Order: sequence, then C-alpha cells, then structure tokens
Amino acid sequence: MNKGFLTLVATILLPFFLIAQDDDNTPKYSNEFLNIGVGARALGMSNSIVASSHDVTAGYWNPTGLLGIESDLQFSLMHSEYFAGIAKYDYGAIGKRLDSVSAFSFSVIRFGVDDIPNTTELIDAQGNIDYNRISYFTAADLALVFSYARKLGPNLSIGGSAKVVNRKVGDFAKSWGFGLDFAASYQLDKWRFAAMGRDITSTFNAWSYTLSERTIEVFTQTGNEIPQNGLEITLPRLIIGTGRLWDISESVNLLTELNLDLTTDGKRNVLIVGNPFSIDPHFGMELGIKNIVFVRGGIGNAQRITQINGKEIITVQPNVGIGVRIKGIDIDYALTDIGDASVALYSNVFSLRFNLNPQKND
Repeated sequence: MNKGFLTLVATILLPFFLIAQDDDNTPKYSNEFLNIGVGARALGMSNSIVASSHDVTAGYWNPTGLLGIESDLQFSLMHSEYFAGIAKYDYGAIGKRLDSVSAFSFSVIRFGVDDIPNTTELIDAQGNIDYNRISYFTAADLALVFSYARKLGPNLSIGGSAKVVNRKVGDFAKSWGFGLDFAASYQLDKWRFAAMGRDITSTFNAWSYTLSERTIEVFTQTGNEIPQNGLEITLPRLIIGTGRLWDISESVNLLTELNLDLTTDGKRNVLIVGNPFSIDPHFGMELGIKNIVFVRGGIGNAQRITQINGKEIITVQPNVGIGVRIKGIDIDYALTDIGDASVALYSNVFSLRFNLNPQKND
C-alpha cells in the first residue's frame, strides 16, 4: 500500500481529532436519517459495503465506487417503510462516468412521517373539546447529495460529496444544513481498502421555529420546553472498510467485507465504547452465482443490554438479502432493521438499479 493512500487517510482522520469533543450540548444522532443506508444490497450486508460499493449507490457509501459504473447513465431507486409503515424512507440516484478517470452522481434521500395529528387547537377558548379543530402535518428530512470521484493512479482513487439538508416539522419548524464528505480507496490485487469521512467539517443545521400563541400556551401548560432558534451540529464520523473477492469456482465467488464505524460524539451503545470515540464494527458477505444471482448476509448493530438480573449481554442484529441481475437490471431485496437489536422489528426493503446504454469504459 503506497504512501499516497496513507496520506489521504491521514487527511481524512485529521478533522476527527481536531473537531471531536465531549460536548453535552451537541446532540447525538443529529441528521441520523443519513446513516440508515441506501440500497437493499448494502442493507442485506449490514451496511458493510464502504470498500465494495461499485455502482451509483456509491455516491452515498463511498464516492470512489462511482468509478465502477460501466454505462452512459445508471439509476437506482429504493423504498422502505419502518415502524409498521408509519415512517417512509425513499431514495433515488443517477450516476455517470465522465471519462476513464472520473465519475459523478446526484442522490435524493427522504425520510418522513406523514399525517401526524396536531392537537394543540383541540380545546377552544371556552374549554370545549372540538375534534374538528385537529389538523395534520408532516415531519420530513430531505437530503440532496452531489458526489464526485477521480482516479489518481492504477490503484488509488479519491472522492467526495457535498450535501444540502432540509428538515421540516409541519409549519412549526424547519432547518437548512450543509455538509461535506471525503473518501479514498485503494485496490491491492483482490483486496480493497477504503476510508469514508462523513461530515468532516461538521454539518450545521440552522433551525427556526414558528409557533402560534396558542401552541406556546399549550407547551407551557403541559410542561414542555419551548424550542428556540439555533444550530444543531452533526459531528464527524469515520468509516473504515476492507473487502476481498474470493473465487470459489469459475461461476461462484464470495465477497466479504468488514467495516468499522468510528463516531466522535461521545459514548454510544456499541461494541467498543469510548469518550469521545466509539467504534461499531459490522460484517457482511455476498455469494455470487454466475454474476446473476446473489445471496447476502451480515451482522451488525452490536449493543450492550442489561438484563433484569443485572447481567450484561451483547446482542447483534442479523440481516439477509438476495439479488438478481438480468440484462443490466438489478433487483435487490433485504430483510433488515434500523432499530434496537433486542426488539427486531424487521422491514422488507426493495431496490432497483438499472443502466442506460450499457457500455464498457476504457
């Protein structure tokens, strides 16, 4: 592995040590909808795909993987629902190879809950309950992600993303944010090493609130805190991955990958807990048959659970998936969960990826 890749990894790591801090005022899980993951292929492998992503979804996972696109344009779509269909997660992306050494993509991610009852006006000025005064609103998070990748040599590639984040809670609150990601990857024979730095300069969401006098009165009477305009900060996150493709026979191969998610916002309920750094490992594999059928599995989301008897155990979340590739069209399915591993509220996730005018790039 050459010094160039190590220098790039050091460049990615530097902001994490400069910015990371144990600040009680900095919320954990800020912009957390951007950490759910995209594509049923990745979700079936427990999101262990930072080093092995090689299509349009790499604009999310690791932009250097966009260099694996081999068509004029490549598209990807995904829809999933969580919490018994209450929350809906949608993703769409378009990617293109610009030339033999560069590629770009544009992605849209939305996570929202619709038709939430607003009962702040339920009781009128005379103290009467009037159900006709109930209105409904939507709470939704939206991200626009622009990604670019460039090959610097036969084995080394770099990439990055700029993302615009809009979060809205009905007419009550909204925010705008901007963030940067940076990535590097290195190919060594059948091994691939990658580092993905998300929110490397921290992402700042500027929140503003518009509350009616009645809403403020209800908040006060019910003992709720009245929100104030301000900034919500998303601290950096580093994902390191290594993957390898193993040839079992002429028509069967096995892809394995191990990822380590390093967060900088203090202690989290993960396998390796620290302050301010915590590390969440996860592992995935994909069995490919004739490059047509793919069977996937992974484990992740390791958490420490204290039982009633006071004994602490470690739980993990298994994920599974399957995919089919037919004439440049990939249809993927995953059975996965984004919640507590001990609850196991699994969701069915489907995604589609297809190429327009497939052609081999020089």
